[in-house]
Amino acid sequence: MKRVIFGRLDRLASSDAVIASSTSAILPSRFTETLAGRHRCLVVHPINPPYLIPAVEIVPAPWTQPEIVERTRALMAAAGQAPIVMKRELDGFVMNRMQGALLEEAFRLVADGYASVEDVDAGLREGLALRWSFMGPFETIDLNAPGGIRDYIQRYQSIYSRLFPSMQRRVDWEGPVLETAENARRQLLGRDGLRDRQRWRDRRLMALAAHKRRADRDIGK
Repeated sequence: MKRVIFGRLDRLASSDAVIASSTSAILPSRFTETLAGRHRCLVVHPINPPYLIPAVEIVPAPWTQPEIVERTRALMAAAGQAPIVMKRELDGFVMNRMQGALLEEAFRLVADGYASVEDVDAGLREGLALRWSFMGPFETIDLNAPGGIRDYIQRYQSIYSRLFPSMQRRVDWEGPVLETAENARRQLLGRDGLRDRQRWRDRRLMALAAHKRRADRDIGK
């Protein structure tokens, strides 16, 4: 479907127009390779809910011209977004790869009986996410050791290398753990309450965004 649509867009759009897809998973090379104007095609992937979260991934195909990438980055920045410019395409892009790594471990912890769904959520909500709401993982570890990132790695890499082998096994998300996760979530929130909770999420995101703007102004980025 994307090949058909982008073929039509390539024929109809003005020659200087950038043509972008919001796909969250399909590599731009898969649906732009045969286009005459493939040099001006790329992925611009927003994060849900896109009307409140500023991060947006800019993913070029191998043949996307650097000038097109820069024009797109500048447009997103001018619109108030926070562009993440990938140097080249990769399955899952940046954010779904990071989110996927976290989700894989969350499902393993629940499926293997180490923690409940709510406790895993609390670990993020009341722990890691507080830092991650204004710092990325590299800045986090740079500030978590007296001597910065090199000191952190020298101190703590052995912990993560010990954990890594046990993190290579996938749990089927549609297996028994699905019942566990869904039952846990439905006890906390009935299906008929999802829409109201989504509105609650949006209001909390608006409040967090406003707080971050104030903190940027008063404390600094």
